[in-house]
Amino acid sequence: MSELRKGQVRNLALATAAFAVTFWAWNLIGPLSGSYSRQLGLSPTQTSLLVAIPVLVGSLGRIPVGVLADRLGGRRMFAIICFVSIVPVLFVGWSDSYGWLLFWGFLLGIPGTSFAIGIPFVNAWYEPARRGFATGVFGAGMGGTALSAFFTPRVVEEFGRPAAHILMAAMLALMGVIMMGGSRDSPAWSPATSPALPRMRAATKIKATWQCAFLYAVAFGGFVAFSTYLPTLLQNVYHFVQTDAGLRTAGFSIAAVLSRPLGGTLSDRIGAVRVLLISFGGTVLMALVLAFKPPVEVPAGVSFVLMAFFLGLGTGGVFALVARLVEASRVGTVTGLVGAAGGLGGYFPPLVMGAVYTATGAYTIGYLLLAGTAAVALVYTLRAFRTL
Repeated sequence: MSELRKGQVRNLALATAAFAVTFWAWNLIGPLSGSYSRQLGLSPTQTSLLVAIPVLVGSLGRIPVGVLADRLGGRRMFAIICFVSIVPVLFVGWSDSYGWLLFWGFLLGIPGTSFAIGIPFVNAWYEPARRGFATGVFGAGMGGTALSAFFTPRVVEEFGRPAAHILMAAMLALMGVIMMGGSRDSPAWSPATSPALPRMRAATKIKATWQCAFLYAVAFGGFVAFSTYLPTLLQNVYHFVQTDAGLRTAGFSIAAVLSRPLGGTLSDRIGAVRVLLISFGGTVLMALVLAFKPPVEVPAGVSFVLMAFFLGLGTGGVFALVARLVEASRVGTVTGLVGAAGGLGGYFPPLVMGAVYTATGAYTIGYLLLAGTAAVALVYTLRAFRTL
């Protein structure tokens, strides 16, 4: 195996692992939302705000982090994010009031910014024909949400909440050390030297930035919204206990994790546009099925898993499209903007779902809104990229 090939494999694997660990940290509150709600007497709207608040910083923070990744490189930025994230992770573990949980939960969005580091990092290692594959594999690191959904409630149940957060902080510290010592920036990468604001302004003038931002807001936003809010939804609608809801949420996340690299690989073969059409069409269908509150497991459980699969395909397809439409030197900045849009797409649905459930006692309207939004994305993709 050539030195370049070894570098590609090693750095893609390390970046994916770092992404998974930071996404686990980012999603520490969602799997425990039921216990927070019971302990603090929260309304559905308050609970949904608590779940959504880390998503806000994890979204908007991707813009400056993407710019810094272009300047400092992925190796250093991954380590910095890991080390800085330790602080909110620990303080969330010891917060015992709604106000402090919101404050430290807000800062818990920091590990969610790692996505804007990894995309330009792995893009620089791979040639254009294989970037769909590379970004798809890296994107599988969003399986950190599945790890959190499965393990966090169980560790808390066995050892208590502070111990679970100490464990997460230790994992972040270890990952930061590994990235500093074991990863390398691509030989093809060179740091951006131009001022950040002009680069951001230049990125906003690229039509593909806004196109991909919208599509990613639907695909990745849908995944984030369900992976963070699904434990609450399952407990409200199907009356699962917290650990069982976490197990099923992990299954949802795993389906999206597996399909994301598939979406990237298929984009290299059949084109990102076809992948996105399949993704949004499938999402519309599954949202309509779930709007009728089907029986648990079959067809509800199957529908949730299939929705995750279609959303995962879309997330892989969008960044294959970015790699094709945007020159390599601007990918980090564009990724920050597109990633921010994706995260913001996941911020609002939990708030809407919480408000809908408070007002109606059901989630039907929320599912119909999702179906309508995915349908708009499908039509837009068909019309905007007919020549690709």
